[in-house]
Amino acid sequence: MATVADNEGIRIDRFELGPFGTNSYVLICSKTSESVVIDAPGDSGMILDALEQTYPKYILITHHHFDHVSGLSELKSALGVPIAAHPFDASNLPVVADILLDDGDEIPFGDVRLEVLHTPGHTPGSLCFRTSKYLIAGDTLFPGGPGHTHSPADFLQIIASITGKIFRLSDDTPVFPGHGESTTVGRAKELFEVFSSKGHDPSLCGDVEWETS
Repeated sequence: MATVADNEGIRIDRFELGPFGTNSYVLICSKTSESVVIDAPGDSGMILDALEQTYPKYILITHHHFDHVSGLSELKSALGVPIAAHPFDASNLPVVADILLDDGDEIPFGDVRLEVLHTPGHTPGSLCFRTSKYLIAGDTLFPGGPGHTHSPADFLQIIASITGKIFRLSDDTPVFPGHGESTTVGRAKELFEVFSSKGHDPSLCGDVEWETS
């Protein structure tokens, strides 16, 4: 576990869990100790331990891929709180979603408000969650590029999600991805400019890195 933020009225702890090193985040309101969990990759005991002195309100899902939801059933059973996901991905979850989220929705817990950003491309229902200062990006954006895409159309869609929604945030916004370490919106913009300055095959998709693709 690593505490990746502890200010602005919120604490964010990152857990790298499961066989794919998937990030799960626990967000805690500093004033009320109400909390939310973002993604459930497995090893639920570690997350439950981190929640012991808090008041869990929701389990939020960035997207339906197995490495992000393999511990969802266990976590739901232990916590008994609502699961929230986008309707395009909800049907693929191992547990029925209690709340269906869409772009612009707000999730309150304690004094914290999370804004929902629908950022399709990696999956049709991929979501990011933004506080006033931080972005939990799921597999939409990583330090070196966008999340994996399965077709050129998906690639164009994830680029539109990143440039149209994430790049509108302040350059100093920390971005906490679904795997690996954090980046910032400003750094992602710089690397995207490198990518955009080059010509690309129209069939481009898959694992794309800004600097080398």
